[in-house]
Amino acid sequence: MSVKSDIEIAREADKRPIQEIGEKLGIPSSDLLPFGHDKAKVSESFIKSVQGNKDGKLILVTAINPTPAGEGKTTTTVGLGDGLNAVLKESGKKAAVCIREASLGPCFGMKGGAAGGGYAQVVPMEEMNLHFTGDFHAITSAHNLLSAMIDNHIYWGNELEIDIRRIVWRRVMDMNDRALRQITASLGGIANGFPREAGFDITVASEVMAILCLATDLDDLKKRLGDIIVAYRRDRSPVYCRDIKADGAMTVLLQQAMQPNLVQTLENNPAFVHGGPFANIAHGCNSVVATKTALKLADYVVTEAGFGADLGAEKFLNIKCRKAGIAPEAVVIVATVRAMKMNGGVAKSDLGQENVDAVKQGCANLGRHIENIKQFGVPAIVAINHFISDTDAEIESVKEYVATQGAEAVLCKHWAEGSKGIETLANKVIQMIDGGSAQYAPLYSDNMPLFEKIETIAKRIYRADEVLADKRIRDQLRQWEDAGYGNLPVCMAKTQYSFSTDPNLRGAPVGHSLPVREVRLSAGAGFIVVICGEIMTMPGLPKVPSAEAIMLDEKGFVQGLF
Repeated sequence: MSVKSDIEIAREADKRPIQEIGEKLGIPSSDLLPFGHDKAKVSESFIKSVQGNKDGKLILVTAINPTPAGEGKTTTTVGLGDGLNAVLKESGKKAAVCIREASLGPCFGMKGGAAGGGYAQVVPMEEMNLHFTGDFHAITSAHNLLSAMIDNHIYWGNELEIDIRRIVWRRVMDMNDRALRQITASLGGIANGFPREAGFDITVASEVMAILCLATDLDDLKKRLGDIIVAYRRDRSPVYCRDIKADGAMTVLLQQAMQPNLVQTLENNPAFVHGGPFANIAHGCNSVVATKTALKLADYVVTEAGFGADLGAEKFLNIKCRKAGIAPEAVVIVATVRAMKMNGGVAKSDLGQENVDAVKQGCANLGRHIENIKQFGVPAIVAINHFISDTDAEIESVKEYVATQGAEAVLCKHWAEGSKGIETLANKVIQMIDGGSAQYAPLYSDNMPLFEKIETIAKRIYRADEVLADKRIRDQLRQWEDAGYGNLPVCMAKTQYSFSTDPNLRGAPVGHSLPVREVRLSAGAGFIVVICGEIMTMPGLPKVPSAEAIMLDEKGFVQGLF
């Protein structure tokens, strides 16, 4: 029997009108801005009207370090949301899902889509993985409007005395294009301005993306946009976005994008899909507005953080929770037998063969993540995302290992069975929350010096022996502290594939160093970006990009998205 692809399953979904999905959360149809029949934005006025509601319980889904074998973190997030709704049905309580929007870069590159998979998906799958409601285009436009206004200001006399050698605001586009990482702009003569070095990042690495995902409302959005540092003068004093007078127009471009998107799972449960910063080069969480709105409308909210727990969960717990005043009651760590085998040294081509010893060896990566989550004072449970090639002995070896770490592992079959396959985990998560053992606390205090914050994450999360940073970087951090930015959290940009900065160093490495290549001040977003190792803020396409297989068939359906 052939297994249906994700896109085939999504296309066969019995979708309900988005107004019916809104009704499940008490959102009147008049407060939904529909985009077609199956997706809508939630009005700002409605969001303001529910701020007096009691908050539901927040559940974070994270994972081990990603491998080419695939872990299924978003699939588990969506499946758990459906599972919770299934077990809560008789109680009258309800659950909602909050995930990030997909970036076109990885969709056409290597990673694929971001809507879950199998029978644990959010739909409409094609639209979500492509243009959706236009949020990313709005962010790209707002970011590049500021870029254009900076160069225009310089062209018309440079009243702010910007040192064009010290413009720190790059351009962005929502596509992987390595050729644009470093460019020379304004060539072609006097009419085109003053030639200078510039470059592009991918949209999900934009500070505007981070700001949209951390802002609480339009007023907060405008203030944060105004706080963006775009350049420095010869005396090293900063020039802000508000000095360029771009913050008002940028807010106008982002007004609709600030409203969370409501869609549905395959089982017609509500899902908010809003914002999409990458976790390796940004803070990796969906928007604060979407999460806090969901908490006001649902009894349980399941959200995810990008890549492994060393990146997404760390930033969720140290940055998003700190900034938004929220805290998870439980954390689910997604792992697979296949990934354990890869961490144990098995080649991808050999993953179908039973290898209990390799599973046991690879479990060290999972154990490290369990230890790290516990440092934040939040209880953790492991979801073993089931693959058909998993054997009973391999599954049991993961369960036994997790038990030695003081946690529990639950086999989940949501990909194949939907909510039915994950009800056991749903019940156990509810029990964990009802037990009330969560005592969330960030890993470092606001007033800790910036370099010590970097060291804290490097040593306690990555298990590095030391942080390597030259005098230029240390001096820059001290200058920002003197300028009043010392209380900001740090957003670590490093490879997602390892606890170290070497993507090939799998498992739970120790004895390594963390090299810091560059630091960037995101004054509007409210954090310091710390770029480590060879991480790129503008990814490139792989040798065989997914785009080569994406096309329309003779019926006009999209093929090749996954």
